[in-house]
Amino acid sequence: MDQGEGASEAQRGAEGASGPELARAVLDAALAKRKAATANPRRRGDGGTAGKRPRGYSGPGPDPRDPQLFGDVLARLMKARGWEKPKAEATVFGAWERVVGPEIAKHSRPVKLDDGVLTVEAESTAWATQLRLLAASLLRNIGTEVGHNVVKKLNIHGPAAPSWNRGPRRVQGRGPRDTYG
Repeated sequence: MDQGEGASEAQRGAEGASGPELARAVLDAALAKRKAATANPRRRGDGGTAGKRPRGYSGPGPDPRDPQLFGDVLARLMKARGWEKPKAEATVFGAWERVVGPEIAKHSRPVKLDDGVLTVEAESTAWATQLRLLAASLLRNIGTEVGHNVVKKLNIHGPAAPSWNRGPRRVQGRGPRDTYG
């Protein structure tokens, strides 16, 4: 039934009516017009939301066009793209002093993080031993700061001595004997 057909039928019914019949005919015409409008929403131009006006951008209240905090936008972007774990891994390196404390950070540095194993280099063998003793509390601190299961194990070693095993002019032999002993 087209909008014009419903209205014309109701008008024809209303011509000879009076009182309650006239009210019924007007009501039927309004219902027919509404049915025609909801059945064909393109004619109305409001997307088919009968009885409701679409919310505009004026008036009080939050608006999607309002300025957003950069941290909130960045957090939504990281969550949408699945970057939470790489962010947590980068936090271990970028905020090492905050993660383990200033005293430990002064004497050690993270070298690499691979499959949950964090390699830490201490400035001396004494500090490497001390860090091995503190490994459980370091893992707990790292877990609370950057998230659990980011770092599962610590691999702590002392300072690395220079190696003479590579280079274009290498001579076979034991190398320097008492220099780094």
